[in-house]
Amino acid sequence: MSFITTIREDIANVKANDPAAQSAFTIFISYPGLHAKWMHTPEHWLWTHGLRGPARVLSQITRFFTGVEIHPGAQLGRRLFIDHAMGVVIGETTVVGDDCTLYQGVTLGGTGNEDGKRHPTLGNHVVVGTGAKVLGNIRVGDNVRIGGNSVVVKDVPSNSTVVGIPGRVVRRNGCRVMEERYDARSHRESLPDPVREAHAWNREKINENVCRIRQLEEQVEQLNELIAKLTEVKVS
Repeated sequence: MSFITTIREDIANVKANDPAAQSAFTIFISYPGLHAKWMHTPEHWLWTHGLRGPARVLSQITRFFTGVEIHPGAQLGRRLFIDHAMGVVIGETTVVGDDCTLYQGVTLGGTGNEDGKRHPTLGNHVVVGTGAKVLGNIRVGDNVRIGGNSVVVKDVPSNSTVVGIPGRVVRRNGCRVMEERYDARSHRESLPDPVREAHAWNREKINENVCRIRQLEEQVEQLNELIAKLTEVKVS
């Protein structure tokens, strides 16, 4: 795909997804997130062709003008939209899929001094909210939404919504998910709150009982109707 085609595609993507977007010319000259993404193309080419010093220098110039720091080694998919842009950091071994959106202050970073793949991999159609941090060599599936200021440090399945510190899945495939609870292993990043977990467990069981009571009431109503029909038959 040519660079001109990429620019046209990115501008069309902004028009489709940003209600504040105006004309194509205005988008072209006033969206620093797009400028950072477009500048990453030559930076990445220099990096992959062994010119790593010039690639880093150019990326720092881009950071100065756009407020976005994208390491030249990162791999970015098509139609990436970095909205508002300021303060976004994307690490060296990060892989971003197609049709992703990153808001201001997002960090796709590492957790220490690991070697090799040490930054996250984002699938397609991922939205990362303002100030969120996605850290380490983790996999974020397709169609995932990460809430603002969340800190995600473990894999996220596709079609999920993640919020909190540490990030936890609260919706999956359109259905609400109770906390990843009742298992101490799920509390690697923070101590469990037994009162909160007991409350969540009680709510879940109450909801189950309400559903069961409704089912029993329906069955009783059906039995009453059947008895009434049998009584009518006998009387006749």
